[in-house]
Amino acid sequence: MIENRDLTIDDYLSMLQRRMKLILIPTLLAPLVGFLISYAFTAKYTSQALVLVEGQKVPEGVVQSVVTQDLAQRVATMQQQVLGHNRLQPMIEQRHPGLLRGGKNLDDVIDDIRQGVTIEPVVTDLSQIANAGGVKRKPGQGTSVPGFYVNYTGPSPKEAQDICNDLTSMMLFENQNTREQVAQSTTDFISRQLDEAKHNLDDQDSKLAGFKRQYAGQLPGDEDNNLKVLGSLNSQLDADTQTVNRAQQDKAYTESLLAQQLAAWKSSQGTTNPQSLEQQLTALEGQLLSLQARYTDDHPDVIKTKADIAEVKKKLAEVNDAASKGADPTDKASLSEPPEIRQLRLQIHQYGEVLAQAAREQKRIADQIRIYQSRVAISPEVEEKYKQLTRDYDTAQKFYTDLLAKKSTSEMATDMEKRQQGEQMRLLNQASLPESPSFPNRWLFAGGGLGAGLVVGLGLALWLEMRDKSIRNEADVEASLQLPVLVSLPWVTDDVEKNGNGKFWNKDKEKDKASADTAKEKVGV
Repeated sequence: MIENRDLTIDDYLSMLQRRMKLILIPTLLAPLVGFLISYAFTAKYTSQALVLVEGQKVPEGVVQSVVTQDLAQRVATMQQQVLGHNRLQPMIEQRHPGLLRGGKNLDDVIDDIRQGVTIEPVVTDLSQIANAGGVKRKPGQGTSVPGFYVNYTGPSPKEAQDICNDLTSMMLFENQNTREQVAQSTTDFISRQLDEAKHNLDDQDSKLAGFKRQYAGQLPGDEDNNLKVLGSLNSQLDADTQTVNRAQQDKAYTESLLAQQLAAWKSSQGTTNPQSLEQQLTALEGQLLSLQARYTDDHPDVIKTKADIAEVKKKLAEVNDAASKGADPTDKASLSEPPEIRQLRLQIHQYGEVLAQAAREQKRIADQIRIYQSRVAISPEVEEKYKQLTRDYDTAQKFYTDLLAKKSTSEMATDMEKRQQGEQMRLLNQASLPESPSFPNRWLFAGGGLGAGLVVGLGLALWLEMRDKSIRNEADVEASLQLPVLVSLPWVTDDVEKNGNGKFWNKDKEKDKASADTAKEKVGV
C-alpha cells in the first residue's frame, strides 16, 4: 500500500479482489472448527415448568389480602427457602439418591442444583401495556405478571425434568404455607394488640369515671349551671337580708309599743306595786337595749328611755325601803296583763323566730355560695385535667375500634387463605423433557467461528496490504515519486505475467532489470 495518498472505493475493491482467497479460507474453516469445539463441552439439558398466578377469587373491596409483598419479592423469597440446605437434603436423599453416586459430596450436589435453577417472569403484551403508564401499585393489589417459568439445567434430560418438577412443587407448597402463616400470624398479632388495647381502654374508662365522681358538679359542662346557681343564691341571700332588716325593724317597733303599753298599764295599777315596777323596769331595759342596738346614746328615744329607767328604779328603791321598815304594801296582788300586751309579746316572739330562721338560712346560703364560688374558681384546672383524660380515652377508644375492624378483616383474610380463595399459584405446564441440550449450542458456536474467521481473514488481508509497497497505477506513481505522469505505456512483452496478487513478474531473472527500465520510461521529467 502506497502511503501519502487518499484511497478510493476502487482501491478498496481492488484490495478485496486481490485478497479474496485469504479472507474466504479462514472464514469458511472457522465455523467448522467452532462446531467441532462444541463437542468438547459437556452437554446440559434445561427443563422448564410454567406456574400460573391466579388472582384472589374474592373481590379486594370485600376482603383485603394481608399478603402485601410484591410477587417478584415473594418468588425470590420462596426460591431462597426452597434452595435451603434443610429443604434440598431430604429431596436429594429420598428422591434423587443417584446424584450422590460416584463419591460426590452432598454440599457439591446442592451447589450444582442451586446454580442450575433460574426463574423468569412471564411477560405478555397485556402486562407491558399495564406497566407502560409507570403507575405504582398499592400493597396488596394483584400483579400484572401472569406467572413465571421455573428452569433447571442438568446433565441429563430425565434428571433435569425430575428435579424441576420437585422444585416447582416445593415452591407451590411453600407459597400456600407461607400465605396461611402470614395471615394467621397477622390475626394472632392483632388479637394480642386488641387485648392490650382493651385493657388500656378499661383503665382509661376507670380513670375517667373516678375523675367524674371526684369532681362532680365541677366538670366543664357544669360551669354554666354553677354560675346560674350562684346568681340564684346571691339573689336569695339579698332577699333574706332584706327580710332580716324588716323583721328587726318590726320587732323594735313592737317592743317600743309593748313598753308604752306596759308603762300605761302599770301606771294605772299604781306606782307602789313592786311587781309592776320590776316588770316596767324590765320592759324599759329591753327597750333600751333595742334602741341602743339601732341608735347612739345621744338619740332622744335613748335619753328618754334612760330617764324612765332611772325614775322607775328610784320608785322601786323607795318601795323596797318602805317594805324593809315594816310598812305594808299598798297592794301586793298581781293582776293579769291585758290582751293587747300579750299580743305584743307574741309578736315580739314571732319576730325573734323569724330572725333566727333568717340567720340560719343566711348561713346556709353563704356556705353554698362559697362552695359554688370554689367550683367556679377551680373550673379551668378541672377542665384541663378533664380534657387530657378524655383525649387519652378517645385515643384509646379509636385505637381499639381500629384494631377491632382490622381483626375482623384479618380473620376473613385468614379464612380466605385456608379455603384457598386468595391468590394462588397453579402449575400450568409440568416440567418438560428436553430433547436437545441447551448447552452447548452448536449452531451458536459455528456462528461464533464464522465471525471469528471473518475477522481473522480481514485482519490478515489488511496486514498484507499495509506491507505491500507495489506500484499498480498512476496514483501510486504520483504518490511514490511525487512527480506528475506524462505518458503511460501498457505492458507489451509476453515474458511478463501477472501473479495472483496482481503484481507483474518476469520468468527470466535477467529480464528484471529491463522491465524496471521500461517502467521508468513511462515517467518524463
